[in-house]
Formats: sequence, structure tokens, C-alpha cells
Amino acid sequence: MPIDVLIHGALGRMGREVVAAVCKDPQLRPVGAVDLKAEGPRLPLPGREDSIPLSSDLGSLLAQTKPQVVVDFSMAEAAMNVARLAAPGKANLVIGTTGLSPDALSEMDRLARAHGVGIIAAPNFALGAVVMVHLAKVAARHFDYAEILEMHHEQKLDAPSGTALSTARAMAEARGKPFVHPGTEKESLKGTRGGEMGGISVHSVRLPGLMAHQEIIFGTSGQTLTIRHDTINRECYMPGVILAVKKAVELKGLTYGLEKILGL
Repeated sequence: MPIDVLIHGALGRMGREVVAAVCKDPQLRPVGAVDLKAEGPRLPLPGREDSIPLSSDLGSLLAQTKPQVVVDFSMAEAAMNVARLAAPGKANLVIGTTGLSPDALSEMDRLARAHGVGIIAAPNFALGAVVMVHLAKVAARHFDYAEILEMHHEQKLDAPSGTALSTARAMAEARGKPFVHPGTEKESLKGTRGGEMGGISVHSVRLPGLMAHQEIIFGTSGQTLTIRHDTINRECYMPGVILAVKKAVELKGLTYGLEKILGL
């Protein structure tokens, strides 16, 4: 039997990708869509002639559709409310919202365990990005020098990216001590060496034409090692989301990070 899925934040850019991905997978079935901007009672499904209920009221749609999994790509503040409403109704959750605080994650774990459901929350659902960080942690134990270059579209508001910061943090932890950070006697242009975390210089690029890209460069005598990941469009996150939806129904409690269900 297909897994019944409700999409929260369905009219956003990521939400629309999730709707399309769920429609394409024969093991999943979209049963409802929630968005604050919902205006009509139904959401037409891409590539199909049918539609699903659409509402701005999550509580009422949960009661109407009784999904097995709720996928949330909204905002950190809304994600917590989704968990509080969905878990008591025995709906498992997949949360792609970033910026969740430690307190929010702890509450989600308590809710999931209290109601016997699984919650999978991940800051990045791109399989390649998760594998990239894993490989960087492996390499970090063998190199003394490393730098990170992250590149995103010009509308991204923060710099460096959360993925770059978490990558640098994971690399430093895997190494067990800071990387060697070469000093600069003369900095002709302030900020040229980027920001620093754990001895790693982190550089940010913002340009139209880019989506999300990250390059990690390790260096030692006579050689360098580069690990790079590129995303072309938001479809890149969907294999990870679909994997999480199928896994969430098998778990209990909170699982944070896609690497946990990839076995990394």
C-alpha cells in the first residue's frame, strides 16, 4: 500500500518540488497540501488530472486526510507547530526546515517518543552534500591545511552558508584539533582570506547563475585534494526527501541528519 503524504508549505518553491516528487513515486500517495497562501479548496497535481485538498488550516486537514507522513518545508517557527499538531495524530514527519534550535529538536524528540512516531529532520537533503561532508571528515584526519569555498545565488541572505559552517565544524571535530591556518603578513584587501573556523578559511561567492555549490580543498606537501558538490536545481533534494518519507514510518523518536539514515 502507498504511504499517504501531506505536504506543509506546498505552494513554496521547495513545497512544489515535494508535491511533484511524491506524485512520481508509486510507493507514495499525496493526500493533502497546506499553505498559508492557500486560496482554493483543491491543489491540481502535476502530470495528473486529479487534485488533492488544499487548506491553510493544518489541523483540519490532518483530521480530514489522516496522513502517515507530513513533509514540512516552511519556517523554523512553523515546523514546531506542525510537530505539535501532527505527532498526536500518529503522523510521522520529515522536516527540511533549517534553523531549528536545540530546544526545538529536544521537544520534537519528546513528542515523537510520546506518540510513537518517527521524525526525520535534516538541514540538507541533497545526498551529494551529505556524502561530501562525510568524505571531508575522513580526509580531515590526514591533512593539516584546508579551505572551503561556497558559492550561491545572489539572493542568499546569509554568508557563509550553514552547510559551509557545519562542514568546517565537522572537519575540525574529526581532526581533533584546529587545522593549521597560514598567517598573512600583509592583507592588501581586508577580508581576502575569508572567515575562519577551526583553522579553516571559509570563502563565500554570491552570483546570479549559481544555485548551491561547495568546494573543500585540502593541502599537504606536493599535493591537494578537492571535494566538490554542485546542485543545479531544487530537484536535487528530492531523492533525499523521498528516502526520508519511506524511512520515517519505520522509526520512533527524532533522527537528525540525513547521514543517519544513509548509514554514514
